[in-house]
Amino acid sequence: MDNGAGNYQRYLNGDDEGLTNIIRDFSDGLVLYLNGITGNFCLAEELAEDTFFKLAVKKPKFSGKCSFKTWLYSIGCNAAIDGMRKRKHLSDKNVDDFYDLSDERNIEQDYLREEQKISLHRVMETLSSDYRQVLYLTFFEEMSNSEAAAVMRKSNRQIENLLYRAKLALRSKLEKEGFEYERL
Repeated sequence: MDNGAGNYQRYLNGDDEGLTNIIRDFSDGLVLYLNGITGNFCLAEELAEDTFFKLAVKKPKFSGKCSFKTWLYSIGCNAAIDGMRKRKHLSDKNVDDFYDLSDERNIEQDYLREEQKISLHRVMETLSSDYRQVLYLTFFEEMSNSEAAAVMRKSNRQIENLLYRAKLALRSKLEKEGFEYERL
């Protein structure tokens, strides 16, 4: 069992601290993943809350056939799909509205790093939803292709093809802005 699965089992056995640990460990990543699906940061936060609420109230069974993170993100993905069906008109807010630039040690270096992040997120938002999801899951969440396939309900081959096309599209758009992302 990975850490999330252990905490979930603790919660199911009556230790509320297990759920608290799951929320602490997975909430930020889940919100960013759901933002990639919805394109709306506030809605992504609500959907993440719904996902954790489902864990707390419905207590679905975790079979262990995949990692806990993959299972949790699948629940979140389903919540996003259901939520988007219910809400056809989404807010115009994007993730760039929620970044705070800091002026700590090296102001210029921190500013440039933050600008690169903003540029990357801005360009990623122009990609299709599938491209955003596969890039986010594989690079930012460091999921394997098979884990990403389980979350996105696609075959491993489809994920490989999607990831290849997504990287090409992202690289092309980043180069147009004069930015190179070394992990591509």
